[in-house]
Amino acid sequence: MPSFDIVSEVAMNEVQNAVENANRELQTRFDFRGVEASFELNKEEIKMAANADFQLKQMIEILRDKIVKRGMDVSCLDIGDIEHSGRRYFQVIKLKQGIETDVAKKLIKTIKDAKIKVQTAIQGDEIRVTGKKRDDLQEAMALVRQAELGQSFQFTNFRD
Repeated sequence: MPSFDIVSEVAMNEVQNAVENANRELQTRFDFRGVEASFELNKEEIKMAANADFQLKQMIEILRDKIVKRGMDVSCLDIGDIEHSGRRYFQVIKLKQGIETDVAKKLIKTIKDAKIKVQTAIQGDEIRVTGKKRDDLQEAMALVRQAELGQSFQFTNFRD
């Protein structure tokens, strides 16, 4: 029986490249001259630091631009609140890895409501979709791509 898995993964090497490119752009931009601003990647989060909150907003746009240029979806970013400590402002951006159970349930409900002849099962932080026909699986993939659940999804382990 044909099947595939729906996962939500972020290529960490691409994120690292995007963060390095964003830091390089901060060094060359005129509006960041003489400003202590930086991006720092720690495991699955990016910490931004700057002298003012409006600079953090500009830095988010720089990071989004660099992530799009690396061919990734910006919906993998979970932007936190701005924190103020002394003269510095900080903001943490977490990377969404895996599919949470509530998002997985919404995704399964979307597929079932479309009345596609496939079966879905939650397996940890991924969803296994099986069906009798390859066309049904491709229809399910198209439906998942159209669903806007605030997360990017990839399809892996396609078996015929």
